[in-house]
Amino acid sequence: CPVPADLRPTNGTRLCAQLYTDDSPYYDQCCAGDVLEVLPGSDVPYMPHGWSGRISSLVVGTKCELTVWSRRGKNGNSRTFSA
Repeated sequence: CPVPADLRPTNGTRLCAQLYTDDSPYYDQCCAGDVLEVLPGSDVPYMPHGWSGRISSLVVGTKCELTVWSRRGKNGNSRTFSA
């Protein structure tokens, strides 16, 4: 997995988080598969098409927090992740 301070897409801007579809019990094989990039300040009440229920690992950048909900539209239980 990338180090939280190194979260940057190819154009070099800062990212708040990266979400991945593949996970593994072996650390060196985590953070694989499709990647969803989350920009700082994003407020997304619904997952993009095809992403709901697929995320199995994530990395949150420094000075960022990522809050997720168990139900769509920011409903249900929530959990906040940070670096």
